[in-house]
Amino acid sequence: MRFVPHDYQKYAIDFITAHKIAAMFLDMGLGKTAITLMAINILMYEKFEINKVLVIAPLRVAKNTWPAEIEKWDQLNGLRYSVAVGNPAQRMKALQADADIYIINRENVSWLVEESGLPFDFDMVVIDELSSFKSWQSKRFRSLMKARPKVKRIVGLTGTPSSNGLMDLFAEFKVLDMGERLGRFIGYYRVDYFRPDRMNGPIVYSYKPLPDAERRIYRKISDITISMKAEDHLPMPELVSTEYPVYLSVQERKLYDGMKEDLVLKGNGTEITAANAAALSNKLSQMADGAVYSDTGAVMRIHDRKLDALEDIIESMYGRPLMVAYWFKHDYMRITERLDKLGVKYRKLDTDESIRMWNAGELPVALVHPASAGHGLNLQEGGSTLVWFGITWSLELYQQTVARLYRQGQTSGTVVIQHIITKDTIDERILKALEKKDSSQAALIDAVKAVL
Repeated sequence: MRFVPHDYQKYAIDFITAHKIAAMFLDMGLGKTAITLMAINILMYEKFEINKVLVIAPLRVAKNTWPAEIEKWDQLNGLRYSVAVGNPAQRMKALQADADIYIINRENVSWLVEESGLPFDFDMVVIDELSSFKSWQSKRFRSLMKARPKVKRIVGLTGTPSSNGLMDLFAEFKVLDMGERLGRFIGYYRVDYFRPDRMNGPIVYSYKPLPDAERRIYRKISDITISMKAEDHLPMPELVSTEYPVYLSVQERKLYDGMKEDLVLKGNGTEITAANAAALSNKLSQMADGAVYSDTGAVMRIHDRKLDALEDIIESMYGRPLMVAYWFKHDYMRITERLDKLGVKYRKLDTDESIRMWNAGELPVALVHPASAGHGLNLQEGGSTLVWFGITWSLELYQQTVARLYRQGQTSGTVVIQHIITKDTIDERILKALEKKDSSQAALIDAVKAVL
């Protein structure tokens, strides 16, 4: 198949070839993999500026998405690639193969730089999902920074650059430009653009951006950054987001409120405690879903309200495919028990075969965990309705999971996202928090949006 770029794709390809450092904030579904590969092909075989490329990506994306895109397009027939995943021996063999592009999963960056013993002689690096390098303290970030001065060209790809606020951008841009725009040290970055927010004496728990921080940061990074939203460039389906409320009984409410107020829940001979605010949030999220882990790891069931709601939703689909996102392991356990009881065919989307079955329309229900299905998977052919059984605090995982269905190639005119929400619980706060984070990220996207 021949790649015929849209205008926005041609703009993005030209931007990568013209800039030795490029931050590409491309919305889900805009074809960022194909865009980057076309730019690599030009730089390698037309401009002769690069010889060896390293692509760093999430594991499943490294194994499946990048090889599939290289093999898909006629213009890329000359590109040789090698996928370096698996055990150390398999990775070594792949990295020593004769290729143009070497594709590795992000978990093995530290191994490549510090343990493999191989020279880091890549003259171009592509980071697929730049947001996975948002922590300046992470091992993968520190390892890549050691090799960064050897790299002539670098591209960072993501649709969610600041999923947890502007603080994320420090590490992401330092790995791109080695601190040229936002500084080399996190301490100076905080002082320049933030002020302490939640504190306990001299201990600062969180920071709040200064009033002009967003404007100044966007100005600093604008020369190497472009941003594009799918709805600006593609005929996207309508996106409908709804809530399916469920309500706790008096006794269930008593258990929930007791945990919230006392940080301790007792019942059926088990005890559940929450040591701090983060632990309490986790416990309350579990209880809103219908079960909670005890201190010994046992599962204490609280209610089946969400399971009943899910059963109603499945019935209303009349056999049409439904994707269900869950968060906790006991969610998965209880959902599958209910589906088995109902005699509903389902699979967890965690293998190539299960993904094939979903896209072929063979699964009435598909179960996904946002952490494993959030990046890179093309699932739009299998259905157009997603139900959130349990909601995540992570805006990045939330948006990426929604984008598995709401993307280019979706044939349905409408994509429906339903949230099963336990009323007057932490579920409602999580949804509001996601909306609040999105406003900050939307400002970033808009500030550097490419005007064609």
